[in-house]
Amino acid sequence: MPANIVLAVFFDNYLEFKILFRNFRRMVLENLALFLRIAEKGGMAAAGREMGLSPASVSERLAALEKYYGATLLARTTRAVSLTEAGRQLAEGARRLLAEADELEASIRLGTQKISGPIRFSAPEDLGRRRIVPIVDAFLEEHDAVSIDLNLTDGNVDLVSQGLDFAIRHGVLADSSLRARPLGGNRRVVCASPAYLAAHGEPRHPDELAGHDCIVMRFGQELDREWPFQVDGRPHKVLVRGRRVANDGGLVRQWACEGRGIALKSIRDIDADLASGALVEVLGGYASSATALQIVYAPSTVLPRRVRMLMDRIALALG
Repeated sequence: MPANIVLAVFFDNYLEFKILFRNFRRMVLENLALFLRIAEKGGMAAAGREMGLSPASVSERLAALEKYYGATLLARTTRAVSLTEAGRQLAEGARRLLAEADELEASIRLGTQKISGPIRFSAPEDLGRRRIVPIVDAFLEEHDAVSIDLNLTDGNVDLVSQGLDFAIRHGVLADSSLRARPLGGNRRVVCASPAYLAAHGEPRHPDELAGHDCIVMRFGQELDREWPFQVDGRPHKVLVRGRRVANDGGLVRQWACEGRGIALKSIRDIDADLASGALVEVLGGYASSATALQIVYAPSTVLPRRVRMLMDRIALALG
């Protein structure tokens, strides 16, 4: 066979191989993205609806992924799915891989000066509405190819299972597997409206809170009934009670401003109310030590440039 014909056949086969390999690589990445969405949503049907796929297509693509890795990735029941050990390992690696692929594509397609893609994070309710949302709005105005998925909650969300890039949290970092970026000092303030104090009197000692209607925060499944103080230089906790319990810090603040009871709030949430006189700090001489405000994220997560830029913007504004 003439050499030119051999080269032509080889070249055609090479191009066909390149196309097949590129399509295979894209299929694996798409299936990994689907797998992560199933893990985040806790079900195949919900993930399929969000990605516009039929139940049969979701099952087929998940089966292809499990066949490719030679492992069962999801434990299925009639009500829900959960990750197997192999599935947890793949989810962790897939997030890094997809983030790096997305970052590479954006830098090549759009250039190094432009960012694109989604950012998913959570923040406390009250702080989120008052301080974070304006930062997000300004960020989106500057970067038209970026989208934001903001989860406002006063509970601690599992970053990995929910597929979040980071979270803004009050208090000490309970999960030592996470990394933290400090956002400056913060303290919690016992406060009430002038109207409430006029009607019920102002407590002069933390123990007097037992005779007051206190507004209690719920963090996930935990009720924040033990309020911390310093008495004679020592930690002193008081068990409070009240007729109002809420998992929304903004609602707790609203009730306090309306004179519904005494609340324990972050100073960053009520600084404007204290300045205007809508709320008054009480028991300030017994205030407990300052607590942290921080950005937390999984150490195994590759943070795309768009995520790092938003984190920098938040740190600059709040720090």
